[in-house]
Amino acid sequence: MSHAMTYNSALPDPDYDHAYYDGVPAKRLFAWVIDVLIVTLITLVLGVITLTALLWIWPVVYVTVAFLYRWGSVATWSATLGMRLMNLQLRGRTGHVLSTGEAAAHTGLYLFLSASMILQLVSVGAIALSQRHQGLHDLILGTAALNRPQ
Repeated sequence: MSHAMTYNSALPDPDYDHAYYDGVPAKRLFAWVIDVLIVTLITLVLGVITLTALLWIWPVVYVTVAFLYRWGSVATWSATLGMRLMNLQLRGRTGHVLSTGEAAAHTGLYLFLSASMILQLVSVGAIALSQRHQGLHDLILGTAALNRPQ
């Protein structure tokens, strides 16, 4: 796979480097399901450890765990555990893996947009229809989920 450049991004061009984007929407869906299960399990374990005290504030705990899980894994590997299992990796506008700050911005924007059903549906539509299969948060930040280069 070559690294053809496009207009204002160093991300691989989907017309010339389509292997980077093959199957990405389905892989993102499966990665998302895995990540939701992991965050839910962590939140439940925290609830049990605290003798259900944290379950009284489930939404706050869930969003906090989701942010820390996504941010930590994206900052470390430029992918969540679900993405890694699906052989995906997030890349920034420069084509490089995401920095800690970019990972925080990506995670924060993702969670913010996920709070609205309409924006979440727009994001899913963008993943399905855009050339690079970018969600709304990816389009705003210039990031993309790619098949991890070998």
